[in-house]
Amino acid sequence: MEKKPPFPYQKQKQLSEYSTFGIGGPARYFAEAREVEQMCEMLAYANQASIPIHILGKGSNSLFDDRGFNGLVILNRIDFLSQEENVFTVGSGYSFARLGGVTARGGWSGLEFASGIPATVGGAIYMNAGANGKETADVLAKVGFVTEKGDLIEFEKCALEFGYRSSSFQKKRGAIVEAVFHLIPSDRARTEQKEILGYRLKTQPYGEKSAGCAFRNPEGESAGHLIDEGGLKGIQVGGAAISKTHANFIVNTGGAKTADVLELITEIKETIYREKGILLEEEIRCIPYDL
Repeated sequence: MEKKPPFPYQKQKQLSEYSTFGIGGPARYFAEAREVEQMCEMLAYANQASIPIHILGKGSNSLFDDRGFNGLVILNRIDFLSQEENVFTVGSGYSFARLGGVTARGGWSGLEFASGIPATVGGAIYMNAGANGKETADVLAKVGFVTEKGDLIEFEKCALEFGYRSSSFQKKRGAIVEAVFHLIPSDRARTEQKEILGYRLKTQPYGEKSAGCAFRNPEGESAGHLIDEGGLKGIQVGGAAISKTHANFIVNTGGAKTADVLELITEIKETIYREKGILLEEEIRCIPYDL
C-alpha cells in the first residue's frame, strides 16, 4: 500500500486550471512548494515512493494529457527576490516577466527581453528562454538545484551547458529552486524593456490560450514565417487552431483536447516538410500521463 505524502496535497486537481493552454486532466497528487525545504521534502518522498513527478511553474510551454498526470505535480511557489548591487538572487517560482520589469525599472540591463514571457525563472532557465537576440544563460551566474533524492546542490554556470532552447537541466531529474543573475547598469534598460513588451503585445496572441511558440526556429529560418508561407495560418482541428496573429502559436479556441493539438502539430510538420524539406521541431513540451 502506498504511503500517503507527509505534506499538504490534493488529489485529482485539474491541470487545465494551471495551464496557459487550458488543457489537461487531473493530477494524481498535487502540492505547492513555497520554500526550498518543502521542495526537498517533496522530491525525497516521491523518490522513496517511486512516484513520477512534474514540476509546474506558469504552466506555459506545456501540453498536458487529457487523462492528467499519474504522479505528483509540484507547483513551484518559491518566489523570493533579493539584490546586492548588480547581483540578483531569485526563487525559481518568481515570474520571469516580472523579473525583467523589476530589474529594468531599477536601471539594470540583461533581462529586458524577459518582459511578456509567461514563465517562471526556473522554467526560463530550463528552456534557456530567449528573445531579441538574448538568452537567459547570458546573465546567469549560479543555479540552486534539488536532486530527485531531495538533496540541495549548487551549479556554477561554467558547469552547465546551454544552447538554443536547451539546458543541462533537461537531462537532470529534480527541480531548479533558485538562481543568481549578474546584470549591468544601463540608462536605457527601462526604455528597451517597454519597447520589447510593446512589440510582443502587438505581434503575439496574448489574449488567447496558448503554450507560446509551438516550434523552434530552424537555423536561419523563422518557424512562424514558414507556417504562414505554407498557407496554414488560421486552420483548425477541433478546438485547436493556428493563431491568425502569429503562425507559430497554436491557440485553444474553446474546448480543445490534447489530441486536437497533436493532430494540428502533425499536419504543420508534414506540410512544411513536404513543401520546404524542413522538419520542424516542437518547442511545446508534451507531458504524458505516465512517465
